[in-house]
Amino acid sequence: MSLDHAHGHTHEHVFLGAAHEENAKRTLWVVMLTVVMMVAEIAAGALTGSMALLADGFHMATHAGALGIAAAAYAYARRHASSPRFSFGTGKVGDLGGFASALILALVSLGIGIESIMRLLQPTEVQFGTATLIAVVGLVVNIVSALLLGHGHSHGHDHEHEHGHGHGHGHDNNLRSAYVHVLADALTSVLAIAALLAGRYLGWVWLDPAMGIVGAIVIARWAWSLMGVTAGVLLDQTDVHVAAEIRELVEQAGDATITDLHVWQVGPGVHAAIVSVVGHATADADSIRERLKPVHEVSHLTVEFRTLGAA
Repeated sequence: MSLDHAHGHTHEHVFLGAAHEENAKRTLWVVMLTVVMMVAEIAAGALTGSMALLADGFHMATHAGALGIAAAAYAYARRHASSPRFSFGTGKVGDLGGFASALILALVSLGIGIESIMRLLQPTEVQFGTATLIAVVGLVVNIVSALLLGHGHSHGHDHEHEHGHGHGHGHDNNLRSAYVHVLADALTSVLAIAALLAGRYLGWVWLDPAMGIVGAIVIARWAWSLMGVTAGVLLDQTDVHVAAEIRELVEQAGDATITDLHVWQVGPGVHAAIVSVVGHATADADSIRERLKPVHEVSHLTVEFRTLGAA
């Protein structure tokens, strides 16, 4: 039996994604923008009595914290990228940050929903003019933030393909979580503006808290989706597409059979694989590794080969 580790030598386990540094910088800029706008909206919401604006402000406050988690995840992953304490590197720290952000997002949606229902049952007086102006400024900040993070998200994939890593199946879930938070903020800003305008010109005071409820439902759905994606990575969920490709490439010659196969994500678009094979003497660990070269998604490959009939 032979056990073949990647390249047969000691090697690094750095699986951070090609656009790690750029995404970290973009996230920090958005954190700063969000903090400034959050203070303005909470103060204005309290002064004008607008539930939609106050909810948006607190929404941004929790997002500032969540985006701070994303920025901290980037910094931690980079600082400990080569640490031997992490068996497969720190590539999944971003997914941990994304999962934490999704939990915060879910709690925010619950809080907004409860407060909006209370305001719906007990309406309060709102200074619509001032509140609308602040909400518009908040929306502009959210759009700028979304453009920053959205460009980083798409550019990150282009960058990875340029470097030939073939990470088409992967996403930076840390950046994605930050992007979803900003989109959620933009949504609540739009809903707040619509509700405030309707309250001012149509007298629909009930629309202010009603929009809070709608926003809470949509944000909860985004949070659930993000939790599902990041939890799958954190729990080493098998990438079925990569696994199927590995099985086909190893077994198509007819002289080898896979007895045990593990394929999991260790970073944005980067996978590790452990392949246990039983085969004829015409094959060995090196030849199996050669067959698997087209699988670009796998950056850390371990091949175990046992010859048929061997003890």
